Amino acid sequence: MLGRKAWAPADLEDRNPNLVGGDIGGGANDLRQLLARPALRPIPYSTPLEGVYLCSASTPPGGGVHGMCGQLAAREALRNA
Repeated sequence: MLGRKAWAPADLEDRNPNLVGGDIGGGANDLRQLLARPALRPIPYSTPLEGVYLCSASTPPGGGVHGMCGQLAAREALRNA
């Protein structure tokens, strides 16, 4: 091993206030959050601003290295274009 850097959850939150409690996954992955994150609305990728969509770990299906948040948000954007 050439080197290593470890950060505690508090260190992560200090570096990025969005990582509340050091959570890099965007919050709990329970059923309620899966269906109602980041806010309870029929289309979770939409925002109050026309033409602005969310596609982060805070949108369904949640964090991971799969790209589904972006794909689903893009489909919604194209549907409304």
